[in-house]
Amino acid sequence: QVQLVESGGGLVQAGGSLRLSCAASGSIFSIYNMGWYRQAPGKQREWVATITSGASTNYVDSVKGRFTISRDNAKNTVYLQMNNLKPEDTAVYYCNADILTTARSRTSWWGQGAQVTVSS
Repeated sequence: QVQLVESGGGLVQAGGSLRLSCAASGSIFSIYNMGWYRQAPGKQREWVATITSGASTNYVDSVKGRFTISRDNAKNTVYLQMNNLKPEDTAVYYCNADILTTARSRTSWWGQGAQVTVSS
């Protein structure tokens, strides 16, 4: 019904930047909140940032001032611009979207994950 496809991960040196993208497709009627989570090796998945349909944003304290979440509603896409990356940002990053389908079913959907590795 719905797919979230991520792109943009990779390997970068500390202090560098990466931009993640996540495009939603399928039987979409409306998208509410969109967000990013991450999971480092041996750790639980943690919330990173959220953007509402009205473009309000929130961030976990550890990324404030370095990461920026944005969305393009016409493209059903959410972005995460990551600047001044640190080794502790290394993780698999997952996008998430709260979607109302054309069948009027409202569900949280996840992307497949994108590896971000920051070397020191």
